Amino acid sequence: MFLKDIIKEGINTISSLYPEGEAREMVLAYLEHRIGTTRHTHILNPDYEVSDDLLPEIRDAYTRMASGEPLQYVIGLAYFYGRGFHVTPDVLIPRPETEILCRTVLSTHGPKRVLDLCTGSGCIAWTLALEMPGSDVKGVDISDGALGVASRQDFADEMARTGAKAPEFLKADVLGEPLCDLGMFDVLVSNPPYVMDKEKALMRPNVLDHEPHLALFVSDDDPLVFYRAVSEWAMALLKPSGYAVVEINEALGEQTADIYRNAGFKDVHIIKDLNDKDRFVSFRR
Repeated sequence: MFLKDIIKEGINTISSLYPEGEAREMVLAYLEHRIGTTRHTHILNPDYEVSDDLLPEIRDAYTRMASGEPLQYVIGLAYFYGRGFHVTPDVLIPRPETEILCRTVLSTHGPKRVLDLCTGSGCIAWTLALEMPGSDVKGVDISDGALGVASRQDFADEMARTGAKAPEFLKADVLGEPLCDLGMFDVLVSNPPYVMDKEKALMRPNVLDHEPHLALFVSDDDPLVFYRAVSEWAMALLKPSGYAVVEINEALGEQTADIYRNAGFKDVHIIKDLNDKDRFVSFRR
């Protein structure tokens, strides 16, 4: 079957849920991952054929995407900070705005002891470990599924070149007592659950129906529960003058910052994302 016809079939299938332009991008990205074509292959080579043996798999992927399953789960891969991360429905799909958190930490320079709370896929922990060779990075999560995904990320070739060390991933409830036996850290980061239950109505079905609610949602009655917990962990485990950055709900910037001001942390700042929305709070011990 000609590649151009496979692309057209995919767009027709997926555009039942997505706008045609977005459906096209998803189809081209899937085919690039699965069969190695580019977004221009069907234009430069109109007679490019794809083996019929692959058609059932390709059509199954189209059906999954048309049902709302995110492309990243279909291919098992999401890109973050220039690297491909293994993802499953056990973890959130890394968002581009979270890269700002990593850049904020990396601007402080030098190897660090880093603690990542609610690590999920491990994209933050791995990025900081790989970008700061020699760092000792630990990631904490309550989900066995997430810890399995984070531990299976494979950057062995890069680590062999740079001497970077793989993060260590640990099971713990961030809402419980801090793990004081881990020692003290230079940096603490966290992208905890922060979407309020009442905001579910504003979310796209492909997120709401497929990404893990454990990693997304908090009660409307206590939406800052994880930030108070992070404050306790930071007070217990952050070195004097240690630095912390947390991703936040854009609607709760000042309220989140006040948690750390009231706890006695210094240099509390709200950091905006590329859309000029309150997205992070940073502070020092």
